Amino acid sequence: MAKDKTLFTCRECGGTNPKWLGKCPHCGAWNSLDEGPAEPAAGSARNRFQALARTQPVATLSEIEATDVERVPTGQDELDRVLGGGIVEGGVVLIGGDPGIGKSTLLLQALDALSTRIRVLYVTGEESGAQVALRARRLGLSGARVRVLAEIQLERILATLAQEQPQFCVIDSIQTLYSDQLSSAPGSVAQVRECAAQLTRVAKDSGVAIVLVGHVTKEGALAGPRVLEHIVDTVLYFEGDTHSSFRLVRAIKNRFGAVNEIGVFAMTERGLKGVSNPSAIFLSTHGEPVAGSCVMVTLEGTRPLLVELQALVDSGGPSPRRLSVGLDRDRLAMLLAVLHRHAGVACADQDVFVNAVGGVRIGEPAADLAVLLAIQSSLRGRPLPRGFLAFGEVGLAGEVRPAPRGLERLKEAAKLGFSVAMVPKANAPKKPIEGLTIHAVERIEQAVDLVRNL
Repeated sequence: MAKDKTLFTCRECGGTNPKWLGKCPHCGAWNSLDEGPAEPAAGSARNRFQALARTQPVATLSEIEATDVERVPTGQDELDRVLGGGIVEGGVVLIGGDPGIGKSTLLLQALDALSTRIRVLYVTGEESGAQVALRARRLGLSGARVRVLAEIQLERILATLAQEQPQFCVIDSIQTLYSDQLSSAPGSVAQVRECAAQLTRVAKDSGVAIVLVGHVTKEGALAGPRVLEHIVDTVLYFEGDTHSSFRLVRAIKNRFGAVNEIGVFAMTERGLKGVSNPSAIFLSTHGEPVAGSCVMVTLEGTRPLLVELQALVDSGGPSPRRLSVGLDRDRLAMLLAVLHRHAGVACADQDVFVNAVGGVRIGEPAADLAVLLAIQSSLRGRPLPRGFLAFGEVGLAGEVRPAPRGLERLKEAAKLGFSVAMVPKANAPKKPIEGLTIHAVERIEQAVDLVRNL
């Protein structure tokens, strides 16, 4: 008997190769080629995509009529914030996160709230209809107008979409779907890419807003080829520890709104509830100021958040450790070198641990100044003054560089009762802010000397 032909497909980019290679020749990823059966001839695949594609006439950009897209609120204020105001007609959203973090719970709550205004459909490939109903009862949702379909075959789902004609549809999850046009198993690169492409085309043609739930790999990235993220309009990530009651939903890509916007939720017995003042969960509840703690204002999209950064400096052995949680470890090592060279604060023989309270991850360099002041406070055993905060980027030459939208950060701090702020000189406001004393600094040694005298 003739041996079935196989192809090796890259799980990162979807590229194929007739034999296994350690490095993908298309995207350069290592150990990413998976063996699978060869798909039908290109002619049949070309015919399928030609049937899906629509011919559009060439037009001049200035003559194309463009209007603001209409948005339908989901009933979850924090989710609407991340989406840019609500769902968009014909928009496709991909949401990923660890198992059990609350993706299905949040979407079921949004479906129930939307069902009172528009037609909705919930397609589940991982649970039965009875399991979905049990979850809805547990969350206290009526579900009177939520239509549910338990199916994993793409062609039947497309037929149901044509029959029901919903305005909002959730596919839970994209990795469970398969198309009869392909011979590979559900969850394979080819199946995920084909199903996502066809669902996206249906969304653009019919105007239904579709949410695709995606699995994540052990590294935390969305499973399947990266082309999946390029197909959809919006990519959301669920973040947070399953042992904590707080969850973050972060927008990584959004064609209809701001990226890096976050929504903060608290997991309760009745599902996920939006947190109106998220700064409260990222600040400690110390009765008195403690050494090694400094508050900074970080920007997540359009939202300023106050986050407490904690540092612990302890005597180390011959190989001192540098460990950071929520911040870049390599940047921590660089900042310690700057602190030693320009401010004379030596930590070469000390273990240094830095943590962002509340499980939040800070990626912007505006946290540099607060990290260094927290380290200096822990090393000397002297707490910073009550109501103190700092932000600013620190360069290798010891200069303190400005952070974007500094005035918004200061106003948010003043609103929450902070009284002393250390900021880069370029971020010093022209007009005083009521209740807030501002110290503008240009170099890190100036900031360290100023803190010692406060």
